[in-house]
Amino acid sequence: MAPALDKPLIVQGDKTVLLEVDNEQYETARDALARFAELVKSPEHVHTYRITPLSLWNAAAAGLTAEHIVRVLEEFGKYDLPGNVRVDVFDYVARYGRIKIIKADGRLLLTSSDALLLTEITHNRRLQPYILAQLDAHTLLINPADRGRIKQALVQVGYPAEDLAGYVEGSPLPIGLRALTRGGAPFALRRYQTEAADVFHAAGTARGGSGVVVLPCGAGKTMVGMGIMARLQCATLILTPSTIAVRQWIDELLDKTTLSPDDVGEYTGDRKEIKPVTITTYQVLTYRPSKVNKQTGEIGEFPHLALFSERD
Repeated sequence: MAPALDKPLIVQGDKTVLLEVDNEQYETARDALARFAELVKSPEHVHTYRITPLSLWNAAAAGLTAEHIVRVLEEFGKYDLPGNVRVDVFDYVARYGRIKIIKADGRLLLTSSDALLLTEITHNRRLQPYILAQLDAHTLLINPADRGRIKQALVQVGYPAEDLAGYVEGSPLPIGLRALTRGGAPFALRRYQTEAADVFHAAGTARGGSGVVVLPCGAGKTMVGMGIMARLQCATLILTPSTIAVRQWIDELLDKTTLSPDDVGEYTGDRKEIKPVTITTYQVLTYRPSKVNKQTGEIGEFPHLALFSERD
């Protein structure tokens, strides 16, 4: 087939995708591509993306199908889609969700309708340390403390888990977004900020509540965070890279939400306030006086990690 020279994508057999910036379909193709491919480099005229197992599993977790992904690549591609790319997209997307993490009767379980796959999991050296017992042909008992580790290990062996275990409910806290800031300026989340908050929240189902929201620099991560808080309506711990960022968060929360100064606390080297909304830094949270106690030989403690258990 003759190339469609007016199309902006070139999909290569190694699953890299070249996107022409000067093409009139650039923005539409970029937005569609960003949902299932990773941006590798972005020089002036041609941006390079890569389709990886992880990017496809993230797309599947967000609800995209293999058919949709292939359709995007074909719709915007100059040339026919390489056959191996099509096969790999369907293969990797189909792997997501074959193993599920659920909670039942207060226990954390790893389940699969595929008994052979679960047998393979029980014999995998990466996964064996996290399996407490096999309850039946389709169910494994796992330690809740290893939830993150077993999810990482499953990604490494090629079968990412669909995590449906949910999370502990936060302590209720009424949080609203203002139509007018305290300074009197109109305020509303931008469409993409609302969409990011909605994807994270997932309508309050067990599929929501975790993940990474990826937006360009300056796109308003604080606004997205406030949008999420307004949906969850609960006590919140916010981690930032610096004390300056802590105070910027405080200013934004007090300016654009219904929270009062009594609701918002700063937990830094200068102040140690614990309130319904507490904002701290990564450095403070991971601080410990020493890595090893010289007298006892024990690993040094992290005195501020207790912040995680101060409130739900």
